[in-house]
Amino acid sequence: MTSQSAVVAALCEAIEPLPGEPFELASAHVGRVAPLATASERAVVIAAAVAHLVGLGPLEVHLADPHVDEVMVNGSGDVWVERHGMLHRAGAITSEELATSIERILAPLGRRLDRVSPIVDARLPDGSRVCAIVAPVAVDGTVLAIRRFRRRSLPLSAFAGPAGVAMIDELAGARCNVIVSGATSSGKTTLLSSVLSLLSIEERVVLVEDTAELAPDAGNVVRLEARASNADGVAAVPLDELVRTALRLRPDRLIVGEARGPEVVALVQALNTGHDGSWSTCHANSAHDALIRLESLILQAAPGWPLAAIRHHLYRSIDVVVHTRRDHDGRRRIAEIAEVTRDSIEPRVRPLLVEDQIVGVLDRRRA
Repeated sequence: MTSQSAVVAALCEAIEPLPGEPFELASAHVGRVAPLATASERAVVIAAAVAHLVGLGPLEVHLADPHVDEVMVNGSGDVWVERHGMLHRAGAITSEELATSIERILAPLGRRLDRVSPIVDARLPDGSRVCAIVAPVAVDGTVLAIRRFRRRSLPLSAFAGPAGVAMIDELAGARCNVIVSGATSSGKTTLLSSVLSLLSIEERVVLVEDTAELAPDAGNVVRLEARASNADGVAAVPLDELVRTALRLRPDRLIVGEARGPEVVALVQALNTGHDGSWSTCHANSAHDALIRLESLILQAAPGWPLAAIRHHLYRSIDVVVHTRRDHDGRRRIAEIAEVTRDSIEPRVRPLLVEDQIVGVLDRRRA
């Protein structure tokens, strides 16, 4: 068969002006442009043509791969995918194809991406998370990252051995307030999704996220997503406002997808007012660093608060920090579980589990 790209281009040119469903049109006309192709080769050409006409072009095949967790496009046009925790180069995409793909992603969402608004974060209808950046902010050209949405949570055993699984189950049962910390792409949100599967369907769970990524199977769930303002005058709905709103929805457990801004103040205040068993995540290099980061976030959001009061609030509101890590082989796992304690000056952590070995007993329980 002639080169696949040439055949796909010829098929698209033949059917693009015609009325009807792209798949049906491609199936009817593929024999004319590729008369010697086998059935399997024709199926590949049809799929590529449909992706070009109504899908995301060359990216569609990666997004259809169940083993791909993230698809990334660099300014040079190189396409990279994360599969089983490891990055692999997966071909290239032209600037025209990339622009068309981004337009098809954003058009149904009413979002814009241009020199005036050069950065956009959005969510696809299937829950996948999209981040796109254009020049001049993206120096080498348009950059795109699509993080796939997992419809089914991974089991806790994917993150830890029996000891770690048992301790996470104990934290959920004891209704501890927990922060899941870790670096970017260390599995924080994925682990939190797995934890939510442990909760009783009788508990009312209110999820608050900047971009919706969590979709637990629990029955009594309310999901709230922040909204950015846009050029049409639509007002923003920030995460801290949603945290305060969530408290009026009678949550048995409050889940904040990520604490990274002013919402930390609302979160700490919520955890200090009887909302036990709540969970959130934050970026940090260790369990102890998670407390320091939360402390600095509160200082930025509420500079009038005395440092001693901030540290007291953190100690009273957070019981345990679960720290995640991504190993060199791509595996995401629980590296440490630590209980929050304090000395006369600042909150500290006391290790409970390190490298799946129990080294301490949980003292702070709320149930």
